Amino acid sequence: MSEAKDPVTLPPSSGFFSRGRGIRMTGYVGLLLFAFASVFAAESPPPADLFAYDKTAPLNVQEAGRETRGAALVRDLTFTPAGKPVKAYLVSPATGSGPHAAILYVHWLGDPKTTNRTQFLDEAVTLAGRGVVSLLVEGMWAEPGWYKNRIPEEDYAHAIRQVIELRRAMDLLLAQPGIDPTRVALVGHDFGAMYGMMAEALDRRAKTCVFMAPTPHFVDWFLFRQQPKDLESYKAQLATIDPVLFVGKLAPAPVFFQFASRDFYVTAEEAAEFYAAAGPRKQMATYDADHGLHPPEVAADRVAWLVRELGLK
Repeated sequence: MSEAKDPVTLPPSSGFFSRGRGIRMTGYVGLLLFAFASVFAAESPPPADLFAYDKTAPLNVQEAGRETRGAALVRDLTFTPAGKPVKAYLVSPATGSGPHAAILYVHWLGDPKTTNRTQFLDEAVTLAGRGVVSLLVEGMWAEPGWYKNRIPEEDYAHAIRQVIELRRAMDLLLAQPGIDPTRVALVGHDFGAMYGMMAEALDRRAKTCVFMAPTPHFVDWFLFRQQPKDLESYKAQLATIDPVLFVGKLAPAPVFFQFASRDFYVTAEEAAEFYAAAGPRKQMATYDADHGLHPPEVAADRVAWLVRELGLK
């Protein structure tokens, strides 16, 4: 996403909680939340059968290799959730039979070095030492040039397929031996957060979610380059599957939003819109960072949230 809108940002710790201190709302953000809550209370996601898939279809899991990293076993996999092989890492404790907490990680679209399954690998390895099994999958945006080579008229169908792929990824994760289905989480950044929340709103298998720098509406990002032939029809179609329509369906699972105060791609209004649409068990943090959310306290807060919500030792 090399072009963007002009963001409206909040200064660090203005209007949101910082480092677990609870919500501190300015009047401006409070009005935004009230307005968005009024609008989206009446909205609902599309019917679940739009994202239906054959749960008995084989995933054709292939292992290309494995290595031990500290207390973690990292397996290099491909699986075929919807006709096309997807790369993934399965990270598990090197010893012990469980029961294990489980996390599905979905990466961002950003730095080419981490626009893939490696983005959260170090975090998954660390958490394996605390008994967590993690699956780190690649989204369609991991393909080099994906954004600029997209055909806008295909975005709707590709979004549906991506959601199905993430539902199948959760199938694969929960099929691992020793998984405790009551301690499951999803972590996503950017597109990974958006498609991840859609998948989990349909299945409600994650008991908690962490969403990093998502935007509520696909058109916020999909119109930076290519323009569809029929703009209004395109916008109307995508609006029926906007991520903001799904996030409230995750309740009662607690949700942790992580946003950046200097984000070129997500404005303060968009962050507030997402927060308002989520269920009652939610927290939001904003950091002095850009869209990449690189400061170490971002990861520290996320891990602390996962440790608490998943009951990790």
